[in-house]
Amino acid sequence: MSARKTDDSGIVVIGLGRFGCHLAGSLSQLGHQVLAIDRSGEVVQRWASHLERVVQADATEEGALRQLGVADFRRVVVAIGASVEASVLTVLALTELGVPQIWARATSEKHAKILGSVGAHHVVFPEAETGERVAHLIVSKMLDFIEFGDDFAIAKVRVPDAMVGRPLRELTPADRYGVMVVGAKLPGERFRYAAPETVLAEGSVLIVEGSISAVQRFAALS
Repeated sequence: MSARKTDDSGIVVIGLGRFGCHLAGSLSQLGHQVLAIDRSGEVVQRWASHLERVVQADATEEGALRQLGVADFRRVVVAIGASVEASVLTVLALTELGVPQIWARATSEKHAKILGSVGAHHVVFPEAETGERVAHLIVSKMLDFIEFGDDFAIAKVRVPDAMVGRPLRELTPADRYGVMVVGAKLPGERFRYAAPETVLAEGSVLIVEGSISAVQRFAALS
């Protein structure tokens, strides 16, 4: 598999723990070529039949990464979580290779600062982000929830009983409910963009956007 830096389809995922495996699998399903790397031969063997290309290598070694052609990829994700040292050294090696986009998983704020200082362009906290999302789902009636940093959220909610049988043109003013309905899934149909003439049937699911508090209040109506 060849993936030059001008080709955005190829992505390297380093570290095949739970997060790395899910990430690599999701990227493959989205149509991207994935080169997955782990230092454990047992792990590589386990995932060889699930991913297109899985290789065993010590990603902290710049030479090993260069030999695998990692320098030809535009995007690399360091998904290592068990070892902060291995995570940091891998990011450092990728920086030396000149990889344009280095994504790295952090397990703490201190870890994140170190990753940034050695060259990571994007740092993610998958455990913290997942925990926060699940907390919102547990304490509300939302079916799914994505929060953005500036007090803005998108949520999937059931249609409130009071809105069944009514067109969206009566429901969309943001000043009435504090949210905007952007998508709707009627029973037996696929999700589609919300239109003013869409009539909501019982069992419909809506995609709404707005402030976190407004989205939570709207979900509570269902």
